[in-house]
Amino acid sequence: MSKAIIFIFIIAFILLGDREFPAQSVTPARINLQIVTDEADAVLRILEKREISGEITEADWQNVFSSEGYRRLKKRELAMSRPFEDADFKTFVLSDELFARRRVLAATLASWKEIEAARPGTLALEYLPPSAVIRAKIYPVIKPKDNSFVFEIRENPAIFLYLDPKVTKEEFENTLAHELHHIGFGTACPSPTVAQESKRYSLPMQKVFKWTGAFGEGFAMLAAAGSADVHPHAASPAEDRARWEKDVANFNNDLKALEKFFLDLEGGALSVEKEIETARSFYGEEQGAWYTVGWQMAVVIEKTFGRAKLIEVFCDQRKLLPTFNRAVKIYNRQYKTRFASWSKELIGKLT
Repeated sequence: MSKAIIFIFIIAFILLGDREFPAQSVTPARINLQIVTDEADAVLRILEKREISGEITEADWQNVFSSEGYRRLKKRELAMSRPFEDADFKTFVLSDELFARRRVLAATLASWKEIEAARPGTLALEYLPPSAVIRAKIYPVIKPKDNSFVFEIRENPAIFLYLDPKVTKEEFENTLAHELHHIGFGTACPSPTVAQESKRYSLPMQKVFKWTGAFGEGFAMLAAAGSADVHPHAASPAEDRARWEKDVANFNNDLKALEKFFLDLEGGALSVEKEIETARSFYGEEQGAWYTVGWQMAVVIEKTFGRAKLIEVFCDQRKLLPTFNRAVKIYNRQYKTRFASWSKELIGKLT
């Protein structure tokens, strides 16, 4: 998700001091979420000591390195075969660049802690089957790289969010709902029956189904917004909204580019390397065609056939594109639009 805005709160850093912020738990029947901030809290405590010329002790560093957020972050980086040494992290924490950002980081963390984790979880569940559940730990972290990611989705789901002062509480909530939708989707979709039936198709067609699953990025955009009538970047800066509107306006061309990819894939015309390269290109630098085309298809289907049908067909990739084709004929007449549809050639291979 795109992340941009500003957050300023000067006194918050001083007020953080020695206060403890335990994990926040939300446990409705289908939601079990924790926002765990121990890594960021420990780093900020060191920065505060540096500001008042206090002694930074070995115990202060152990508070960082023993924190759950740091230990899982390190585990993830090592699993990705990336170097992640405690000594290097110390250098990062003591850098002048991080020190200069200490107050705005503290203010941002204080704001993010005000999030009621149940709300983004509930938004996600509204666009998931009744069997879906959401459980995850959310780690706002202070780290050298500015990326955010999910980790150990199956065994112990985690969402790591780079503590970015440009991200408001509203954007944080939107991003969280998006990622939680992915997590919840994986607990219910596809159903065992659909998964088994999909194996009857040829291996190339199974690859097509796999990649149509990437339209889930657009589905998650809709879920995070909360409605087909809410702009998916309602909480974003004007430049992000403008970029999205420009990109989504290219729907027809992007649909045809994706169609070519699917047909080439089904026809065995792509090497594994080319398949991955092409699929990745549709993620875009910000939010590419998997997002924009997926979102527009989801909107068309929901507004035409309702949310229950939308959830059903996103959970069964065999039905998604044919259902969109039926919906878009009605939608174009009703809303005076000219959205393209998938070709008979491609639809014939899906049925």
